[in-house]
Amino acid sequence: MSVRHLLTTVLLGGFELVTPAVAHVSVQPDPASVYAMSSGRLGAIVAALLGLAGVVIGGLALARSAGRIGTGNGRNGAIVALMAGLIGMAIGGLVVVTSDGGLGTGNGLGGGIVALVVGLIGMVLGGLALSRSRRTG
Repeated sequence: MSVRHLLTTVLLGGFELVTPAVAHVSVQPDPASVYAMSSGRLGAIVAALLGLAGVVIGGLALARSAGRIGTGNGRNGAIVALMAGLIGMAIGGLVVVTSDGGLGTGNGLGGGIVALVVGLIGMVLGGLALSRSRRTG
């Protein structure tokens, strides 16, 4: 085998390895505009708002079950907080799973992660209020 033949084989082999990487870079989605409302962003906003509603309602139900505000035991508010947190987590998880870009691309990945965390906090508060309402009621 001559040096020329070996050099040609190495060069062509190197191009074969680089071609899939170049093709992968060219297929990446374009990032969304700063002002554009993509479906991922909209889903993340809805999920975060549902999770936030679960946190607020869960906090109020927890305060009510402790006897700090209102006259009820907070059971209905606890159930609503659990459901709002669960739905917020489900939608946020769907946004995270279907996001085709990384953080900062405008596909809602960051908002979906925030919705997962806020929905989890809402579910924890609702669960605490529900367990406290069962003990006192």
